[in-house]
Amino acid sequence: MKNQLLALLAATSSAVSSFAQTQPDSTKELGEVVITAFEQNRKLMDVPAAISYIGNKQLNRFTPASIVPAMNTAPGVRMEERSPGSYRLNIRGSSLRSPFGVRNVKVYLNDIPFTEPGGSTYLNLLGFYNIHSIEVLKGPSGSLYGAGSGGAVLLKTNTANQPAGVGVDYTFGSFGLHNANVYARIGEGNAQQTISFSKLYSDGYREWTRLDRSVFSWDSRFAIDEKQSIRTYLMYADLSYQTPGGLTAAEFAANPKQARPRVGATPSSPQANASVNQNSFLAGVSYDYNIASNFKNTTSVYGAFSQFANPTVRNYERRSEPHTGGRTSFAYTPTIGIGELKFVAGAELQRGWYNIRVYKNVNGKSDSLQTEDEVNPFLWSVLAQADWKLPNDWIITAGASSNQNRIEITRLNKFPLSPQRRTYANELAPRFSLLKKFRNSLSVYASVAKGFSAPTSAEVLPSTGVISTDLNAEEGWNYEAGVRYSYQQKLFVDVNAFYFKLNNTIVQRRDAGGADYFVNAGNTKQQGIEANARYIVLDDAKQFVSNLSAWASYTLNDFTYTSFKQLTTDFSGKHLPSVPDNIFAAGVDVVLKPGIYANLTYTYNSKTPLNDANTFYGNDFHLLSARVGFKQVYAKGYRFDFFVSGDNLFNEVYSLGNDINAAANRFYNVAPGRNYAVGVAMFLGCKK
Repeated sequence: MKNQLLALLAATSSAVSSFAQTQPDSTKELGEVVITAFEQNRKLMDVPAAISYIGNKQLNRFTPASIVPAMNTAPGVRMEERSPGSYRLNIRGSSLRSPFGVRNVKVYLNDIPFTEPGGSTYLNLLGFYNIHSIEVLKGPSGSLYGAGSGGAVLLKTNTANQPAGVGVDYTFGSFGLHNANVYARIGEGNAQQTISFSKLYSDGYREWTRLDRSVFSWDSRFAIDEKQSIRTYLMYADLSYQTPGGLTAAEFAANPKQARPRVGATPSSPQANASVNQNSFLAGVSYDYNIASNFKNTTSVYGAFSQFANPTVRNYERRSEPHTGGRTSFAYTPTIGIGELKFVAGAELQRGWYNIRVYKNVNGKSDSLQTEDEVNPFLWSVLAQADWKLPNDWIITAGASSNQNRIEITRLNKFPLSPQRRTYANELAPRFSLLKKFRNSLSVYASVAKGFSAPTSAEVLPSTGVISTDLNAEEGWNYEAGVRYSYQQKLFVDVNAFYFKLNNTIVQRRDAGGADYFVNAGNTKQQGIEANARYIVLDDAKQFVSNLSAWASYTLNDFTYTSFKQLTTDFSGKHLPSVPDNIFAAGVDVVLKPGIYANLTYTYNSKTPLNDANTFYGNDFHLLSARVGFKQVYAKGYRFDFFVSGDNLFNEVYSLGNDINAAANRFYNVAPGRNYAVGVAMFLGCKK
């Protein structure tokens, strides 16, 4: 059966070539989707950058409990889950320095900086229903998004002018999954508010992997007058999940579902109550002001606070992380004689005041104090960009940013107090791109950009407790070219190739006790090809088969150390850990006139190196997911959706979210086996 399904998918993929795409929110072809990244506000065909768009339709082709499988349909993007709730996001190899969470990638939520000033992003605080669409910018994006060599992610919570009403979503499934979301939209047009509460609970697919997350949010849009509008976003999240720990190859082969066992004096994960417990509050506001017909300002400010408790097999960490920041940008479109010119300039600033205490862990409870640190990160960026659309469909974009990250760490339980400081600054991070469009069906672009990424506060103060202000920022130049082709809004193809030479690459390592620390790994060469395509076979609402489409995506990675010597060991020429050479995804979507729909998705990952020496690899794996449902829109705005879904239908045993360079070779974290879910979504519109 497995081989027959693979043959069917291979035949489908060859029919649409070897590329793929992420679907837009409507049935329109992907090239028509309007991209907001780099202040372009243009169709994807006209954007000279490597960008993946993941819309609401793509998110909802899987079980609505996690964005991980939808993210992994995008070429160049790899999202991992070490255990339920523990996410990592890899854009072109950026998880090289992420034991958990998201680093080296700037994330924005409704134009508000969501990445905290220390450099980490708690993406796991957001529930599935908090995200409506995602734009993933691959490669250095410093011209408008500050320091970061891995890329940027723009999250949107809601689209404008949705109908008022109330809704409920509920899903239950394997491993004790329960996911509920209730929401109310008040008002329409120029004044709308959305209030929602979501609750996700799962017993987990592995010993010691329970997840419990509650998220309350309030999202509002108000138009003050014709020139001014305000958008606010408030969120409170209560997150708790157990962390089972990595297994050795022998333990993984014997029982991949077991938690890390007790070894000598080191307790097992359940004995240590290894877990993450976090409460976070975020409040942000964005203000748009059309100063003149061709002059606009957007300013966003936010305040946030997180409390974090993390017992591990080594110790017990408690953190409090208040931080605040803001971003402002001015857009000016002067009247010129040739083409359309747009200037964008702005600045971004963030500041944090963290307190981090590490205790001895005695039977899962905090005991004697080991270290207490006051950590104050501060960063600012000045940004500028010019975008010139010339006659004959030429588009030139040039921009640059100047970035500075400063961190100060004071160990409060060591006297006399001696603050340690480090400032990371780059002279300039430019980006230049050029696009030429032919007959509205073909566009070709090229770009060059410099990436700059300072160490995060969690890397300067890692779990070893050793303050590492000698860690250097990584920087390098990225070159890429791409082509997009659209045919009669039925076929869309997007292919790009890149070459990124990174210096002082930051790499995670672990000591004998399993604590992580970070080193600069000399130089790395990161090159590859990212391709995606979609073909609409049928699109006629009058036919019984009203829509039939197929898509596929492919990522080729060739990431190696060019010069990296650790003491007497030379890793030069070795493949970077955590990055598979080949990733392929494909799918078929069918909609029938009565409202029945089906989504079929296949994914393949080649084997993944797990350490710098390339002596251990994670196995390759094949995944198959399916969702079948019935969806209808009735009179008075009533919508109904009932579905059944299944993931990992081949029941593959594989590790996702591997712990790279792990002590005692504890690399492996098993992913869910075959699992199913049943769900329903209802919305009742309030018509005036």
